Amino acid sequence: MGNGPAPFSDIGKRAKDLLTKDYNFDNKFTLSVPSSTGLGLTATGLKRDQIFVGDISTQYKSGNATVDLKVDTYSNVSTKVTVNDMLPLTKTAFSFSIPDDKSSKLDVQYLHHHAAISSSIGLNPAPLLELSAALGTKDLTFGGEVGFDTASSSFTKYNTGISFNKTDFSVALMLADKGQTLKASYIHTVNPLNGTEVAAEMTHRFSTYRNSYTIGSSHAVDPYTKLKARFSDDGKVAMLCQREWRTKSFLTFSAEYDSKANNAAPAKLGLALALAP
Repeated sequence: MGNGPAPFSDIGKRAKDLLTKDYNFDNKFTLSVPSSTGLGLTATGLKRDQIFVGDISTQYKSGNATVDLKVDTYSNVSTKVTVNDMLPLTKTAFSFSIPDDKSSKLDVQYLHHHAAISSSIGLNPAPLLELSAALGTKDLTFGGEVGFDTASSSFTKYNTGISFNKTDFSVALMLADKGQTLKASYIHTVNPLNGTEVAAEMTHRFSTYRNSYTIGSSHAVDPYTKLKARFSDDGKVAMLCQREWRTKSFLTFSAEYDSKANNAAPAKLGLALALAP
C-alpha cells in the first residue's frame, strides 16, 4: 500500500496546502489546546460585532476504533466513529449530528496497491451518494469522483484529474465543476535543506473564458520558524509567519493586502495559537 495511489482528494493537495494551509484572516483569533488524555479545546473569536464561537472536541481510541465527539457554541453535537480494517485494507466511518437527524452518513475507504476507492452514502430516505476512485501508483495517479442526489435525481458533481509526483516536485491537472473548470497546479522543492518550495495554481473557466492564477513560496528560516507568501492575479498579497516556540506548539501570524479593495478595508490580519501539553 505504500506504493499505491493516494485517494482522489489528494490530487493537487501538495500545491494547495502551500498556497492556503495555515493562512487565517478576517481578524480572527484561534486557540487550540490538545491533550494527551484525548480532550481538546478549540476556540475561535470572530471580528467586532459578531459573537464569540467555539467548540470542544474529544477523541477516544481503543484498538482499531476511534470515536470523535464535538460540541459547538450552539449545542450542536457531532459524532464520528472510525474503524480500521473492519474488512481487509478498509477504513469505515459512521458519523451523525444532533439535532440534525438527516446528517448521518457512512464512509468507506479501500486502499490497494493500485487503487484507492472512497464511497459515502447518507443514511436517510433520500441520500446523497458519492464515489471517488484513483488508479495507478504513488508516482502517477489518475482518478475521478461523482456525486448523486437521489432527492432531485441529479448529479451534484463529477470531476476527474491526474497527477505525477516525485520527491522534489508534483504536478496535477484537474477538470472540475462538472467540466466547467480546468485547474493545473505545480509545486517544486528548490532546497530541501531549508524547506524552500515554490508553487503555482492556474485556473481556466470555460463558461466565462477567464483565467486566474496564484503563486506562492515557503521557506524555513530556522528549524522552528517558517515563512510563507502568495500573490494572486486579483491583486491580493498574503504572508504568513509561523513559529514553533516549543514542541508541537505554534504561533502563526497572517496578513493579507487587497490592492483592488475599494469600499472595504484593504488589510486583513489573523492570529492563531496552538498549545501542546
